[in-house]
Amino acid sequence: MTKSLTQLCCVSPEQKVIALSSISNPVRLGVAGLGRAFALSASAIYAHPGIILVAAAEPNSEHRKSLEKNFGAKTYTDVTDLVNDPDVEAVYISTPHGLHKEHALAAINAGKAVLIEKPMTVSLEDASLLIEAAKKAAVKIIVGPSHSFDGPVKLAETLIAEGKIGRVRMIHALYATDFLYRPRTAAELSTDLGGGVVFSQAVHQIDLVRRLAGVPAQRVTARTGGAWDTNRPTEGAYSMLIDFSEGIYANLTYSGYAHFDGDRLMENTSELGIPKPDEFKNARKILESIEDELEFKSSRGFTSLETCPQAKTHEHFGQVFVFGDRGDIRLTPNGVEITYCDGPIFYPAPFRTARAEVFDTLYTALREQASPLQDGEWGRASLEICHALLKSSETGDAVILNYQKG
Repeated sequence: MTKSLTQLCCVSPEQKVIALSSISNPVRLGVAGLGRAFALSASAIYAHPGIILVAAAEPNSEHRKSLEKNFGAKTYTDVTDLVNDPDVEAVYISTPHGLHKEHALAAINAGKAVLIEKPMTVSLEDASLLIEAAKKAAVKIIVGPSHSFDGPVKLAETLIAEGKIGRVRMIHALYATDFLYRPRTAAELSTDLGGGVVFSQAVHQIDLVRRLAGVPAQRVTARTGGAWDTNRPTEGAYSMLIDFSEGIYANLTYSGYAHFDGDRLMENTSELGIPKPDEFKNARKILESIEDELEFKSSRGFTSLETCPQAKTHEHFGQVFVFGDRGDIRLTPNGVEITYCDGPIFYPAPFRTARAEVFDTLYTALREQASPLQDGEWGRASLEICHALLKSSETGDAVILNYQKG
């Protein structure tokens, strides 16, 4: 008998590879958008035996040709044609943030399940609209990929639930990258359109911290680093305190201003799970050497499986600690370290491909009717904290939360 993906969690990595190869009814996936977001997930989709990419919609003809060549899938120029394709049963929405609502709603209304890139939308009202539409259509929403899916985060959640560190008291998350100086469109530099580090990066930290806390968030106090560089006029940094129920609190800090490299604290492994060379490269100087930023941005879309990032470890989102009564957890790209009074113990997180857990979640949601953690309500709750971050920074006051779940 073919094992389910849920059952596969209980077997060895070697047994899992054999069992996964026997999946006979993969999810037939369509993709809306073949830009950078899709390129980061393409290898995981290709490698996952529970997923088959059958169609995509993308205005860029070169990206369409690349997909046809690498996946043998149909392509369309318009999302409407994609969602109405009877061969497609689920749609991965990897278009720009401002288009998530329009494209996800089209898929939902066509009776398709959706995997929506974070954040699920820009506005809370639009997030609620998608949730209600999905309930009416009886289809599932999964919000991701986000770093809450990462293998070490999932493993840490399990170890916490097993009582390995006793009661959780405090969580610390810190990351510094060159995010603001990667090639950007105008929308990506506009907070109103879902740009800047709050909607693109804070949602990662928020998602994984919420998963580790395991209880609802209650309020947010925050400050942002808005327009510290007038050439990149959007929030480039933030720091916030999230108060959770049961007395748990978390501090989350992020900078995308391309100074200190936070990967130095993560075994010199990039966010995408790729070992980094020792050579220091300044993103600001690299950006200055690019003649056409928009053209370069477009070139980072999907061109081939070989040019997609090839992870060697799990992805990560910087330094994360969970402090408990009995011990402290530290996340690494390879697993979880717990330090007790008599020293550390390391728990490895088995690795298949980066983002394999995202597509495990999609598969089990559709084939086993499992309820995904990162559903529509979850995505709205993380989005609410993003908005609370901005509001608290503007007013200087704590912001009470209303859409949270544990």
